Amino acid sequence: MIGAIAGDVIGSVFERRPIKTTDFPLFSPHSRFTDDTVLTVAVAYAILNGIDYGEAIQDFGRRYPNAGYGGSFFNWLLVEERRPYNSWGNGSAMRVSPVGWAFDSLDAVLAEAEKSAAVTHNHPEGIMGAQATAVAIHLARKGHSKTDIKAEISRRFGYDLERTVDGIRPFYHFDVSCQGSVPESIIAFLESDSVEDAIRKAVSLGGDTDTMGCIAGGIAEAFYGQIPPKITSEVRRRLPDEFLTIIDTFQSTFGR
Repeated sequence: MIGAIAGDVIGSVFERRPIKTTDFPLFSPHSRFTDDTVLTVAVAYAILNGIDYGEAIQDFGRRYPNAGYGGSFFNWLLVEERRPYNSWGNGSAMRVSPVGWAFDSLDAVLAEAEKSAAVTHNHPEGIMGAQATAVAIHLARKGHSKTDIKAEISRRFGYDLERTVDGIRPFYHFDVSCQGSVPESIIAFLESDSVEDAIRKAVSLGGDTDTMGCIAGGIAEAFYGQIPPKITSEVRRRLPDEFLTIIDTFQSTFGR
């Protein structure tokens, strides 16, 4: 999960402050984890402990209320009777990376990604964004090529992955929808040559930078394997101890 969380932390300082270049400092004193990390850890916790995704997501969200949630999601956190609100936002995709690691069949990944999304994001686009991200991670960690990953995501979800980062960047703007940010994040991974490069490319598009970095970084970690220690150490020192415990337990249970 560190790849996804690294994308969140690195992208956090550029949200709504687009830079439109890959040449930027990876970390600053203002780099921090946001809702992407909180909810990714919540999904991992739910998988590790066999509990309902909605229960874990609401619990972690309530315990970290200042992580930068969207308005509809924050309202969902406060209610006692949890009901999905038909969201197509990319919150379903930003938190799904543990699903891509934890389940070994494609059918299981698709089913669990839908479950993790549907507690809030039960709109078809919200579910699709989570599934596409989880499937990309699943295929990457299973050793599939980028060509195979691109073909499968395009065929199954209808995303246009024929575009390029350089072609998207000049005209791209802040977009929190799954349909307007998940394909672009996957393209950033497909064009990358490392975990760091995938995150840099996703952030450079100038959109929802923490979430797009999270999505691209999660896929890139599964594809490339080891994350540079300089990135891992900078990320880990910004996380609470309980997050590190869950991450380490998840890694030892489901990692390579």
